[in-house]
Amino acid sequence: MKDKRVLVVSSEVVPYLPENELSTRSFETAKMIHGKGGQTRIFMPRYGLINERRHQLHEVIRLSGMNLVINDMDMPLIIKVASIPKERMQVYFIDNDEYFKRKALFSDEDNNLFKDNDERAIFFAKGVVETVKKLNWAPDIIHVHGWMASLLPLYIKEYYKDDPLFSESKIVTSVYNNGFEGSLNLEFSNKIKFDNIDESKIESISDPNHTNLLINAVQHSDAVIKASDELSPELVAFLETTDKPVLDYFNAEEFADAYTDFYLTKVLN
Repeated sequence: MKDKRVLVVSSEVVPYLPENELSTRSFETAKMIHGKGGQTRIFMPRYGLINERRHQLHEVIRLSGMNLVINDMDMPLIIKVASIPKERMQVYFIDNDEYFKRKALFSDEDNNLFKDNDERAIFFAKGVVETVKKLNWAPDIIHVHGWMASLLPLYIKEYYKDDPLFSESKIVTSVYNNGFEGSLNLEFSNKIKFDNIDESKIESISDPNHTNLLINAVQHSDAVIKASDELSPELVAFLETTDKPVLDYFNAEEFADAYTDFYLTKVLN
């Protein structure tokens, strides 16, 4: 992995959010690449429950200040950055007061999904790409973790398909089972179509439930990793039909060598 550039984009990353399978594996993947001589950039949303003072987040003025158009609305993009202690790895946070200031991840105190989770996902995907463009950092691999990041493959392959920075990038999506009940806003597809993305590319998320979001991410990725031991039957059935490289689940003790081999022999080959 020496000198390979890997962009790790995740819904959740420790130590900024509580430990779970997704937040831990996202962090461990970046740490593993870093330890093998690769270059990493980690991106996640700047949720309001992240303690900025404790984690020493600070705004990067030269990267902030852009407006992203989401469903015909101008939404200011704020970029913050922090370093993971001891690891010497930078984490970039995509922020916007309208979407990410609230002190919760994806649902309210009654456990109802936020009605704008769809727009938050669009904003996050576009915010990551626009920030990487400003950094002028062309990744060899873009590794996507979690449903909030699941639109990134679609947007890179469609909305940003003519951008030379990503012309050689390979997209890997890790699929997990820690999703959500129900569906996101049913206007989701129309908001994506506002970005002139063809309807045929988003048929799989006409019902934007967790499994369908992951299926759409896989459809626009170059390779897939099963990051949970158990996945929804619908997702497993879909993965059995794909001709893309699929890496089976590996536990925490074994994943590092398996991921490295998969990157080098199946993704970059």
